[in-house]
Amino acid sequence: MHNMINRVMAATKKYTVVDYGFFKFLMISFGILLGVYFTQTILHIIWLVWLVFIVSTLWMTYKIINYTK
Repeated sequence: MHNMINRVMAATKKYTVVDYGFFKFLMISFGILLGVYFTQTILHIIWLVWLVFIVSTLWMTYKIINYTK
């Protein structure tokens, strides 16, 4: 398992901005598909989705501010 993680991390170092853009598009479209197919299920845990969104936003804002000092 540790070897696989190292291989994946090594591969991500070779990604370009376009590669990351396609990865983000992949994740967004997958999330939309899950939302469409599991609407009723997701509505029961919408508070968790909002919590993850807010924590992620705060984390990325913190990182961006620290990296741009």
